Amino acid sequence: MKTAIFPGTFDPFTVGHASIVARALPMFDRIVVGVGVNAGKQPLYTAEERVRRIAELYRGEPRVSAVAYDDLTIDLCRREGADFILRGLRSVKDFEYERDVAAMNQRLGGVETVMLFCEERYACVSSSVVRELISYGKDVTEFLPR
Repeated sequence: MKTAIFPGTFDPFTVGHASIVARALPMFDRIVVGVGVNAGKQPLYTAEERVRRIAELYRGEPRVSAVAYDDLTIDLCRREGADFILRGLRSVKDFEYERDVAAMNQRLGGVETVMLFCEERYACVSSSVVRELISYGKDVTEFLPR
């Protein structure tokens, strides 16, 4: 069984994230959305809220699940039996960072990273931008799945 971990803070989970999952589903038997808990970040939503929202979104798709984790992504891969990490790329800036992280994950855990470029229409959508819009009371409906 091919299992991929799609790690991130997902605060919040955006249409760009949902697009990556939808496009990756034909490649994997199972995708686990790993909701990272980072003590150094001040999230808008708790990890439990983020996991619950993602689980609700994929309620009808048994191949997608969500779990919170607070250790290394390769440790989550081991627990979930995943040989792949799934990442989305919006720009060259993302690529350079992700390339280095992928090399370290491969070296430390033997886990391959699969990177998908985001759809052009989602290139400007990021969780941090959506959080900022929310903080100013703006309607972010178009940036969030369903």
